[in-house]
Amino acid sequence: MSSAVQTEQERTRVRAHRRRQSKNWSLFLLFAGPNILLILAFIYYPLFSNMYYSTLDWRLGSSSATQIGLENYAAFFTSDSGLEVWRVTAIFTAGAVLGSMILGLLIALVLNKKIPGKTAARTAVFSPYVLSGVGVAMVWNFIFDPTRGGLSHILGFFGVSSPEWYLNEDWSLFMVIIVYVWKNLGYCAVVFLAGLQSIPKDLIEAATIDRAGPIRRFVSVTLPLLTPTVFFLLVTNILFSMTNAFDILRTMTPTGHGTNTIIFEIYLQSFGAYQRAGYSAAIAVVLFFTLFFITAVQLRFVERKVHYS
Repeated sequence: MSSAVQTEQERTRVRAHRRRQSKNWSLFLLFAGPNILLILAFIYYPLFSNMYYSTLDWRLGSSSATQIGLENYAAFFTSDSGLEVWRVTAIFTAGAVLGSMILGLLIALVLNKKIPGKTAARTAVFSPYVLSGVGVAMVWNFIFDPTRGGLSHILGFFGVSSPEWYLNEDWSLFMVIIVYVWKNLGYCAVVFLAGLQSIPKDLIEAATIDRAGPIRRFVSVTLPLLTPTVFFLLVTNILFSMTNAFDILRTMTPTGHGTNTIIFEIYLQSFGAYQRAGYSAAIAVVLFFTLFFITAVQLRFVERKVHYS
C-alpha cells in the first residue's frame, strides 16, 4: 500500500514539475518571443542575406544576378581601390579615436575642478553629440568654405591662405576628422568625467600628502583607476568611428574624394555611380568581421591591463 502511495506521490511531483516548466516556457515565449522574432527578422536575416548577395555579380535594380563565388572579396582585397579604402579607414579611425579621447580627457579634467559655470560648461560640451550629423556637417561646410567661410577669414587675417579643403584629398580627410572629433568629444568627456568622479578622493589626498605633483598624481593614481573607462571608450569609439561617421562623410564630401572609409565605400559602390550591389555586400561582410575581430582582440588582450579595483 505504501509503495503505491509513494508511486502516486512521485507521479504527482513529476506532473507538477512539468506544469511549472510549461508555465515558465510559456512566460518566456510571451515576453522574449517578440524580441527574438525582431532580432531574427532585422539582424540575422539581413546578415545572412547580405552574405549570399556578396557572392553575386549583381547590379542594383537588375532582375538578374550571376553567382561568382568569392570573386568580390578577392577584388576588394587585391585592387588598388580596396587598399586605398583600408588606408583611409585606418587614418580616419586613428585620428577620430585618439582626437576624441585625448581632448575628451583634457576637458573632463578641467570640468572635474571646482570652477564657476561648471554645469553650463558640461551642457555646452555634450550638446554637439546629440545634434544631427547632417546638420553639424552643413554648418561646418560654411566654416570650411575656402572663399566665404569663417575659417578662411580667420586665416586671411594672419596672412595665411585657406587650404583646398574639398579639392585636396589629404585636406578633405583632415577636415572630416576635425568635424567628427568636434561632434563626439563631448561623449568622451562626459564618460571620462563620470570615471574621474568615481575615483576615491582619499587616494588623491594621500598622494598629495606624499608630495606627489599634479602630473605624478595623474600618472600614478588617476590614470590606472581610469583604465576601465579608457577601455570602454576605446572599444566604443573604434566601433562608432567605423560605422557612425557616414552622415558627416556623405554631407561634406558627397563623392568620397579622399574620405572613402569602408562604411562610405559600401554606399558609394552600391548607390553611387557603380551600382555594384554584390561588391558592396562583400565589403559590408568584411566590415562586420573586421569589427568582430577588433572587439574580440580588445576583450581578449587589452582588458588584461584594465584595473577594475
